[in-house]
Amino acid sequence: MQRVKEVIVVEGRYDKNTLSQIVDATILETSGFGIFNDQEKRRLLQTLAETRGLIVLTDSDGAGFLIRNHIRGIVDPSRVKHAYIPDVMGKEKRKAAPSKEGKLGVEGMRPEVLLEALRRAGASFDDTPARERPPQISKADLYARGLSGREGSAEKRRQLLKSLGLPGRMSADAMLDVLNALMDREAFYRLAR
Repeated sequence: MQRVKEVIVVEGRYDKNTLSQIVDATILETSGFGIFNDQEKRRLLQTLAETRGLIVLTDSDGAGFLIRNHIRGIVDPSRVKHAYIPDVMGKEKRKAAPSKEGKLGVEGMRPEVLLEALRRAGASFDDTPARERPPQISKADLYARGLSGREGSAEKRRQLLKSLGLPGRMSADAMLDVLNALMDREAFYRLAR
């Protein structure tokens, strides 16, 4: 599995599930058109773009392009790469009928097609072996700092997220992904003191 340095933005959870089986990356969902009215997610995208850069990978249908263009308008274009999948007619296995335009989305693409789309977009693949990478923040680190699994942990998460200018409604798992995108473990320990 190849590691991608940028944060990859996809439309929904099935796209995220498919991509997470192919690459080791922080993958953020837009919740489809939900991104249009979500100010917290907008700020999160802007923050992640500034710190890691974004790769937008949406479906090749009209809805995917609307979402892509919205992101283009809210994030510094120099911090965003755009990955495009080809128009492939068909339907995803989990669906009873094809989409409105009859095209496969990100979730229906073969792994090699998705990797090629990321390569063409200029994704930064990190070939550093895992044992040589700095340690990442873990669920155990969140627990040790009282940010998950304990009484009052949700409030502590909200406070930490607010101090970082991030959405306060994130689950511990979502927060873990974002924290690992923004900082290393040492910076997290300094922040969580």
